[in-house]
Amino acid sequence: MSTRESPRRRALLDVLRAAPEPLGVAQTAERMGLHPNTVRFHLDALVADGLVERRTEEPCGPGRPRTVYTARPGMDRGGPRDYHLLARMLLSRWTAADPAEARAQARETGRTWGRYLADPPAPDETPTPERSTARLLALLDGLGFAPRAEGAGEPGRPPERIRLRHCPFLELAEEQGGLVCSLHLGLIQGALARLEAPLTATALEPFAEPDSCVAHLTGTPTS
Repeated sequence: MSTRESPRRRALLDVLRAAPEPLGVAQTAERMGLHPNTVRFHLDALVADGLVERRTEEPCGPGRPRTVYTARPGMDRGGPRDYHLLARMLLSRWTAADPAEARAQARETGRTWGRYLADPPAPDETPTPERSTARLLALLDGLGFAPRAEGAGEPGRPPERIRLRHCPFLELAEEQGGLVCSLHLGLIQGALARLEAPLTATALEPFAEPDSCVAHLTGTPTS
């Protein structure tokens, strides 16, 4: 359980951050009005998460060493996230442009990231439609698209299309399909280029069916 999921751990962190000096378990429990065993359990979890430091203080006189805790400096990583809003803000830069130009820019951005995310073939490897398709499917699957190749013909010929049965950016695609789908098309094109595949994607059909989008493929001349 993270601090984002545990209000008690967030409160415990606040107590440690507000304290002018490191606190022991008993001191922390007193300030929070909790049993020391409960506080110790949550402190151990925060130490394991790297949010709290634990050290031992030697006593000034007779007595046992005391274990104390301090909050690590830095931004609280247990707070809420809103990457959907961030994505909408970034997309808004394109929506203000000419629609055709905006789609072209989104597609080129996708191509750049496709080339970045895909690994090139080994020097002694000859890319084939089968190998390239398998690697593209693995990449898209890792990104959350749940892809499936369809319409594969005889050996050595590429599949006719790739069905994308899940969209990791579904809400954004519903709002800004022209941009998001252009980005996806460019991603596939860039990955295939990086794979030196003898095929490319010519179009992406958004919501071709209620449960999927379809990327259309075609073979390209080999060098």
